[in-house]
Amino acid sequence: MVQFSRACLRKFGNLVDNLRLYVRGGSGGMGLPRLGGQGGNGGDVWVVAKKDVTLKRIKDKYPQKRFVGGAGANSRVRSLRGERGEDKQIFAPVGITVTTDDGRILGDLNAEGDRVIVAKGGPGGSRYTAFEPSKGQVKHIRLDLKLIADMGLVGFPNAGKSSLLTAISNATPQIASYSFTTLKPEIGKLMYKDYKQISVADLPGLIEGAHINKGMGHKFLKHVERTRQLLFVVDVCGFQLASQTPFRSAFETVQLLTKELELYKEELVSKPALLVVNKMDLPDAEDKLQELKEHLQNPDQFSDLLPDMIPKKYMTFKHVVPVSATTGFGIDHLKSCIRESLDEDAAMETKAIHQERLQALRYPSHEHL
Repeated sequence: MVQFSRACLRKFGNLVDNLRLYVRGGSGGMGLPRLGGQGGNGGDVWVVAKKDVTLKRIKDKYPQKRFVGGAGANSRVRSLRGERGEDKQIFAPVGITVTTDDGRILGDLNAEGDRVIVAKGGPGGSRYTAFEPSKGQVKHIRLDLKLIADMGLVGFPNAGKSSLLTAISNATPQIASYSFTTLKPEIGKLMYKDYKQISVADLPGLIEGAHINKGMGHKFLKHVERTRQLLFVVDVCGFQLASQTPFRSAFETVQLLTKELELYKEELVSKPALLVVNKMDLPDAEDKLQELKEHLQNPDQFSDLLPDMIPKKYMTFKHVVPVSATTGFGIDHLKSCIRESLDEDAAMETKAIHQERLQALRYPSHEHL
């Protein structure tokens, strides 16, 4: 197991999904006391979203991970007002959350061109400061990459998520018989006849205790936050991580996945969700599927089957879709269900926006009158 882990680290060690940087705004310029001149303000430091940038490239290009704004110019006889220092821009990938070391969110960069100021430059010297300039802000910030996808695959290791993503999209994630195949996120695109594209993210597998950062814990869960809907994937025959860990039925698996999401961030279980019951080509799969559906319809009656981790709120699935990623059974139906679910949500969002605008027209704000 140790050798396998080392091999995975060698193969996937290039994935960088968070980065800590030192940032400092530029110092202000000196004022000119005898003529009342004002020094230029120091330049600010910004994080700017840009396509085709990765955190690894930032790390490789700037090994010191230090970014400083330009200093403001001193006031002079020929230029009583000193020029402002040059701003420093840190180009980062789309889908970044920028936080301080203490966890305060400075901003989310969800689209190319989005920007957030992370360190302000110091004011130049003036008559209000005895012509003495100030230094810029100094911070340590974190860039945290969170995927943005329409659908996020949620499942314990070896549930068949990678095989499923290959079957429904253009992605080619690594597929193998051991548990931890996916160690870095993969995004596939579902293509429809009307040229509609839907993005689906295959995320590193959860294990029990992920909410307290066991296994890949928070590395997985933070990506779930940035998906519009969830696609639970379970093995119809159940799941066992290792010989020393308990066996979980498909029903137990669904509830444990729900509880892990709930403990990490309760609002995650309010996302629209579909349930994919995979490996329907296995023996007795139909009987096990009917048993799972019965349990899902009346989860309280079967709560004694669960371990201690019973979720506060049972997950409600828009669709329960049996498939076999290996044989292709149910794949077309699954793609239709995904499209239907996302289209329904989009229609509801559009309706809500229209109602909000109509309300604003009927009852205009008087605050500017």
